[in-house]
Amino acid sequence: MAGRERERERDKDQLLLIPVAADRAAATAAAAGGHEEETSVILLPIAITFYTTWWFIRVVDGFFSPIYIHLGINVFGLGFATSITFIFLAGVFMSSWLGASLLGLGELFIKKTPLVRHIYSASKQISAAISPDQSSRAFKEVVIIRHPRIGEYALGFITSTLTLRGVADGRRRRGRELACVYVPTNNLYLGDIFLMSRADVIVPDLSVREAIEIVLSGGMSVPHIISAVEGVVGLGGHGRPGAIRVARYL
Repeated sequence: MAGRERERERDKDQLLLIPVAADRAAATAAAAGGHEEETSVILLPIAITFYTTWWFIRVVDGFFSPIYIHLGINVFGLGFATSITFIFLAGVFMSSWLGASLLGLGELFIKKTPLVRHIYSASKQISAAISPDQSSRAFKEVVIIRHPRIGEYALGFITSTLTLRGVADGRRRRGRELACVYVPTNNLYLGDIFLMSRADVIVPDLSVREAIEIVLSGGMSVPHIISAVEGVVGLGGHGRPGAIRVARYL
């Protein structure tokens, strides 16, 4: 009788331990799954960066590698180094008077070609938009405008300025100075153009490159606090205080 009682107690203990073990196994599996997701999120950008860098090196290396292979020199990376050196020397040459003259003749020939001129013009505008040279940069300044409804704001770029004359606002002779604000919609190179008074735009403490990163990342790289630049908002440095207060709380 005592042996049967011990067997019954043992069976009860096993029945109680099975759900506990199952719960622990499920919790361990869930924790492992969570760690796998976190690891994937951490490693994915690193993997993409390494893959893109490796792809870029192989593509650039392929420009001069066939020449070295034909000469019997098979060293990986030699074509890449030659390509980078060639690009650097080409940039130095193009910055000279002779190089600029040849580049001008080449652009004149391309602009006369029916189909190629449109592709060249679009690619040149794209490169000018992110050019580090402030004088040739298409995006002159980053601004925030009230658009499209009250309480909503949009990030834009000033691409040029103009003077609107013949406006019946008491300044017919002098005209009104307007800023051409480009607001990206679908991506960086598709958007809307607004002609706005400089007094109606908010100038944040963001560089053009930082604003481009914000647009390309879908807003994920936007800083938590954006401040307006004092003394820049508005035409001639006279902005509206309300615009500055709004910018500080974006």
